[in-house]
Amino acid sequence: MSSEPLQAAPAPGRLRTMLAAGLRGARAGWDWFRELGHGNDCEARGQKLLREWLTPDQLAQYDAFGYFDVTGCDSGSRYRIYHGTGTNIHELDAFGRPKTGWCFVPRDCLAAGDVMLAQKIALEANERAALAIARSFAPRWAAR
Repeated sequence: MSSEPLQAAPAPGRLRTMLAAGLRGARAGWDWFRELGHGNDCEARGQKLLREWLTPDQLAQYDAFGYFDVTGCDSGSRYRIYHGTGTNIHELDAFGRPKTGWCFVPRDCLAAGDVMLAQKIALEANERAALAIARSFAPRWAAR
């Protein structure tokens, strides 16, 4: 046991004030960072490119739910690509439920839109090769 005296936790009102001040400081720092021309420029460009490559149906699905479906060119299987950069692909069963998760990503660290576009193109143009390098995982079923 430590011989140091215990400090009392801040009162709930004081804690809320401290958290709010911290969040304001973080927001100010992020705004300053973006004004310098950094921030999510890569993310914005990645999203723009992805959106240009999505079909109208895929774009509507992505805007509404944060994912879009693609059809594998070799098997005809349906895959759902969720917004993200890894473990974001679910192969769907005949009822539209996730049956297998797949993870394959480019070697370089890229923005989510760029990764999702690469995944879309890989599944639609060379599904067998994409799945040959992919790692499978058991997806958690979620009604998203």
